Amino acid sequence: MRHASQESESIELAVLLALSGGLMDCYSYLVRDHVFANAQTGNMLLFGVNLASGDWAQCVHYAVPVVCFALGIALCHGIKLVAREEHLHWRQLALAIEILVLVGVSFVPEGHSLRANGLTSFACGIQVQAFRKFHGRALATTMCIGNLRSGTQSMVSFAHSRDEEQLRGGLLSYFVIVCFVLGAVLGNWCIPLLGTRMILVGVGLLTVCFFVMFIDRERRHAEVAAAE
Repeated sequence: MRHASQESESIELAVLLALSGGLMDCYSYLVRDHVFANAQTGNMLLFGVNLASGDWAQCVHYAVPVVCFALGIALCHGIKLVAREEHLHWRQLALAIEILVLVGVSFVPEGHSLRANGLTSFACGIQVQAFRKFHGRALATTMCIGNLRSGTQSMVSFAHSRDEEQLRGGLLSYFVIVCFVLGAVLGNWCIPLLGTRMILVGVGLLTVCFFVMFIDRERRHAEVAAAE
């Protein structure tokens, strides 16, 4: 049995977070001038390309999200180190900050993409640091490459050993990827209706996550009590 502080979050939470992760990348890329809120490798690549051509304005355009993403990670880890759980788990506190930041993004007017992308990447950095494991398995809800790697490894391991745990892990990794893609689909559908306010759909998903975490905590406490 895992201690409550180490317990992974529920599959429902992974689904909602992955949907929001895909939606945020869709938002920053399609609404805010082709920057990735989550895929910082892509931003670093484009930073290098523009650095080589001497386009300093575009360098800033791609560098700011990377720096803000790192700051979001730093803030989230700082919250984990200093927070004392009473009514809220530290992850809920981090999630509440992410929600507030994204609400702020929805009020950034069109034409101010640098500010919007910086804030969105900051929120994504918080999410990627706060939610890294689900059911004891390392999973990312803001990007896909790690999930693709671990999922494929698990499926090959299952083919070799017929270990059903490997099969379940592989399918879970692929399922989270599908949810991320569906988040991008949802975001694309919402853009014509909401424009720069489309990010509020992600806020709605994350708000549901916030309350799902109360259910998860009560479930864990019940499991601990039953085991004792």
